[in-house]
Amino acid sequence: MRPLEGLLVIDLSQFLSGPSASLRMADMGARVIKIEKPETGDLCRDLYISNLELDGDSTLFHSINRNKESFAADLKDDAGRAAVLALIDRADVVLHNFRPGVIEKLGLDYETVSARRPRVVYGEISGYGRSGPWAKKPGQDLLVQSLSGLAWLNGDAEQPPVPFGLAVADLYAGAHLCQGVLACLVRRGITGRGGRVEVSLLESVLDLQFEVLTTYLNDGGKVPQRSRHNNAHAYLGAPYGIYATQDGYLALAMGSLLQLAAILDCPALKLYSAPDAFDQRDEIKAMLAEHLRRQTTAYWLERLEPAGYWCADVFTWPRLMEHAAFDALDMLQTVGRDERVKMTTTRCPIRIDEELLKSERGAPRLGEDTEALRREFGLP
Repeated sequence: MRPLEGLLVIDLSQFLSGPSASLRMADMGARVIKIEKPETGDLCRDLYISNLELDGDSTLFHSINRNKESFAADLKDDAGRAAVLALIDRADVVLHNFRPGVIEKLGLDYETVSARRPRVVYGEISGYGRSGPWAKKPGQDLLVQSLSGLAWLNGDAEQPPVPFGLAVADLYAGAHLCQGVLACLVRRGITGRGGRVEVSLLESVLDLQFEVLTTYLNDGGKVPQRSRHNNAHAYLGAPYGIYATQDGYLALAMGSLLQLAAILDCPALKLYSAPDAFDQRDEIKAMLAEHLRRQTTAYWLERLEPAGYWCADVFTWPRLMEHAAFDALDMLQTVGRDERVKMTTTRCPIRIDEELLKSERGAPRLGEDTEALRREFGLP
């Protein structure tokens, strides 16, 4: 038995943030019914991050909506809204990620839903919170990365701000929503009372930066400076960063400069002490970068790893997936709608009682479960 078996989740959300939360709940055994607009459905069905699609839907939609059911209903129509409310009357969890004000217009806000179903745990994601000057601003991942200072931390000092190579704001907000919902479900098990869980993309990305933000807030407002060479962390000194070698790249984490000088046979590095690691960070990194280009990545790893110095090769996905360490994780699974429509994706990263949480059930076609759900729940 998976830990969330027996729980019913009604998911009104679309795109990435909300569906990533319900995906994790589905992985852990919850029954997730995805509410979609007739004819068009979740806009993520057409959100292509490449030209790759499967059975008419984007691979992104397939990957983030696996193991769910699809119920088509027009929330602006009285009959559609009544059917969804009837589903909510049986639900344990309701999720949405509409902009502030939209859910109230639809009559599916927390006050309305909790009055009908006091035990419900109601989770919502916004871009910037329900109030404040940015409340109605589009809650889009790149915009939030830019406004939060996250993009400004990345890249070398002379580069423009660099965003992450994935939708980190959406995915962190989804993870935080899932955490909050599970916490409320635990409380409900004790008190019988449901609750409201609110997260925003901006708050999630600010929390992601708690380490460096805390340093800034307690260091007299001193703004972190990206290093000019091989920047990886604005508050960490040399050698922390990724360096080019003769045939690839080498990641060096924090460690003793004197030890590193001996391992790399780099006498010039011996001139620097621990305080210099930050104060003369750019000079040290520039010198290291020149030295490390003289040999291959494997050459350096053969010296660093036996000495216990924290380092790593820098893999591409093809190299990673050819490695025994990746095989040992058993991280991939095949999901599909039927024997004809299948795709490979990642599994849930959580193990429960040593069991991998895999499922072969793929993402639903738009509205494919509507009639079956109407019969099962006696919907209007």
